[in-house]
Amino acid sequence: MDEIRRAAAAYYKHLPENKKEEAKEIFNAMDKDRDERINRDEYLEYLKKDNNTVPQSLFTQEYLKKDKVLQSLFTELDKDGKGLLDFNEAIFLYYITQSGSAIICQSCDSFLAGAYFSCSQCFFNDQVSTYDLCCDCYGDKKFVHNDIGHIFCDNYTLLRRSRSAIQGAPIKKRTMVLNYLKKGMQAAGITSSDIGGIVTGEDGVDSSKSICSIM
Repeated sequence: MDEIRRAAAAYYKHLPENKKEEAKEIFNAMDKDRDERINRDEYLEYLKKDNNTVPQSLFTQEYLKKDKVLQSLFTELDKDGKGLLDFNEAIFLYYITQSGSAIICQSCDSFLAGAYFSCSQCFFNDQVSTYDLCCDCYGDKKFVHNDIGHIFCDNYTLLRRSRSAIQGAPIKKRTMVLNYLKKGMQAAGITSSDIGGIVTGEDGVDSSKSICSIM
């Protein structure tokens, strides 16, 4: 958890001023009683209501209806355990929603703060949700996946192998692979120009199978 907290702090420091203002506005919108603290009720009310500041692809309606999920995340956000979030703790929430790090275990509904496992085929398919599991649920086989034969990788391995797959793929297939990765990178504030120099080429056929086959 400390690792992702440091990432959130570094992320915020490098935001342009308009984005920092946006983060402050979200904090103020959550802080109904204007005491510079967000209590659990204010937090739950804000995330459950229909608003445009929480990307629905990250917190789907399915999860927003689960108090267990939201309570688990609040506990992780509340670093000092006082039941209140100050602005620095709220920055953590802003970071995980904007960067795409608001990931929930498909089995136990816990927030995935560190290493976790993802189904590589689901990860590269063009669908809203991936299939992610905490280390305990994956290791103890506490899950039922609908598709047989899918290969799971931890998130760090998946990232490194994604790069290897891009570099090893034929030119015509690489653009499709990059498009999957760009979605998450741009959400985290990484522009297409940052990664556009890796490869150029025409759109090719679905490359998700070529990526998963090397795992």
